[in-house]
Amino acid sequence: MLRLRALVALAALAVAGGLVAIIPSTAASAAACAAPWQSSAVYTGGAQVSHNGRNYQAKWWTQNEAPPGTTGVWQDLGACGGGSTPPTGSCSYPNWVAGTWYTTGAVVRYTNGLYYIAEHDNPGYDPTISTWYWDPYTCGGTPPTSSPPPPNPGGFVVSEAQFNQMFPSRNSFYTYSGLVAALSAYPAFTKTGSATVQRQEAAAFLANVHHETGGLVHIVEQNSANYPHYCDYSQPYGCPAGQAAYYGRGPIQLSWNFNYNAAGNALGLPLLTNPWLVQNDAAVAWKTAIWYWMTQNGPGTMTAHNAMVTGAGFGETIRSINGSIECNGGNPAQVQSRVTRYQQFVGILGVPAGANLYC
Repeated sequence: MLRLRALVALAALAVAGGLVAIIPSTAASAAACAAPWQSSAVYTGGAQVSHNGRNYQAKWWTQNEAPPGTTGVWQDLGACGGGSTPPTGSCSYPNWVAGTWYTTGAVVRYTNGLYYIAEHDNPGYDPTISTWYWDPYTCGGTPPTSSPPPPNPGGFVVSEAQFNQMFPSRNSFYTYSGLVAALSAYPAFTKTGSATVQRQEAAAFLANVHHETGGLVHIVEQNSANYPHYCDYSQPYGCPAGQAAYYGRGPIQLSWNFNYNAAGNALGLPLLTNPWLVQNDAAVAWKTAIWYWMTQNGPGTMTAHNAMVTGAGFGETIRSINGSIECNGGNPAQVQSRVTRYQQFVGILGVPAGANLYC
């Protein structure tokens, strides 16, 4: 069984799908509008843009996320150009109420004075946060249609811009190119099922990876006192690289000599004798994570891949990775950390989270 340890405790987000936008208590009605936001532009921390009659400031690197966004990257600086842009036409729709169930097509007036239409049924999610469930609405307009974005030309359903958005503080070792290079090892990874299912699987994989590595910051297990514990001498091949050589490494923190042996055999790599490949080669590191995701049940009853493509849900991926420690009430805070990150990532990819989020 792969032994995994949570490296950081991630703060729970305020609602499913992102961080709450900061809206000033007094609108800056006299403020001039900054340059309009452009989907193709890259914005770094401190950059200011205008969108739908309001100014926003980027907190960190971002691209292709329209303000106010779903990840909390945009800080709302208030109305610009003489006040909040009123919707066209005459509206008499009810005020949005948090926690109220809204069905597809429902139109509400939000606290910023603007109107939003529900693209999908939802339990009262904040319209300025969840762009999957809500879309801006102009009175008299036609309800928009929504579908997942087309596949990324690079072959992965997550674009490099989205990857950078998910991991703004990642270690330079964890390259996007290394991840893309690793995809060939298991062609069914994020390529099974509908476009929505493919993106859900990618979000689930990356959410668990985020949890295991503190946001792709840590390459190796931080508690070196554990290193000698990962050698199981009952295996016929023993520990040829040394008793303390099989500590956690890479996106899923591969550990134990028998896991290095199995992963190496599956990938055609000498990981049993040279486990350091996982911490020195980004593509190898990603391949070991995808190997575990695609082939190992761990403490669960199915692989994490099967959990996502069969509809078993994100909760079963947690069980497959660290269920013996976290699931069934073992560590609800760690489970919530993974779920919250998954909800954020599906929001970035523009798909719903699906059912069965917990284990």
